Amino acid sequence: MTPADRDRLDREYNARASVPSFEAEYARYVAASGEAQSRLERVADLAYDPASGETLDLYPAGPGSPLFLWIHGGYWRALSKDDNAFPALGLVPQGISVAVLNYSLAPAVHLDEIVRQTRAALAWLHANATRFGLSSRRIHIGGSSAGGHLGGMLLAKGWQQDFGLPEDIIASALLLSGPMDLEPLIHTHINGWMNLDIEAARRNSPLNLIPARSKAQLQASVGGLESDAFKGQTATYLEAWTSAGHAGRAIAMPNYNHFDIALSLREPNGPLAKAVAAAC
Repeated sequence: MTPADRDRLDREYNARASVPSFEAEYARYVAASGEAQSRLERVADLAYDPASGETLDLYPAGPGSPLFLWIHGGYWRALSKDDNAFPALGLVPQGISVAVLNYSLAPAVHLDEIVRQTRAALAWLHANATRFGLSSRRIHIGGSSAGGHLGGMLLAKGWQQDFGLPEDIIASALLLSGPMDLEPLIHTHINGWMNLDIEAARRNSPLNLIPARSKAQLQASVGGLESDAFKGQTATYLEAWTSAGHAGRAIAMPNYNHFDIALSLREPNGPLAKAVAAAC
């Protein structure tokens, strides 16, 4: 790969540089999450993984309500459940309970461990949702950027039995702007904290792990103001998913960037919150 090719990939995958001010975008995450934490019932810091001690917050919507697991972005090295509570603002009023998880961050842990923790969170919710009066047979998931990738790793084949889960545990997935093929990232600044080799990139690429059978409905979206790389990743994964015979559709978000597309979930009448509600 030439230096020019590397520079191009760096620009395409530099999410923070794609907006005028990441700090302003992040401040909106924090403000909306603070609103959710103050307005809504919250069961905080539920430990879902004894091995790591990682926790999640639950925003219950009432007895028997469906459950939506939100996985935050941040290129696997930043953000948390505390600045990603905003989806609860858009979903709890529609009768959908929301869980928001923390996971250990790179470079302190490898991506293999982050994927394991995300799967452990889903398994914990399946086993414990009834404690909180929630439906647990099939769970809805969503995530943005790195969280979209991790959602893709929950849809992946071949891991559910190891965690005591049925293959059809996921009912629907709202995946936003996720890097589903990680090989290009090896050649970018992102690998400075991810430390991926080709084998790790391939075994953690959802594009390579689409199951032969799935009852999950994929709802995929990417902001119209995002780079061609993120648009291409989303389109390629959706095409591969539907080509395998699975249900999937694109949700157009033409006026959104890499960050405010996820934030739009705070709006009960927004297209993404309405899509989640329709799937539930």
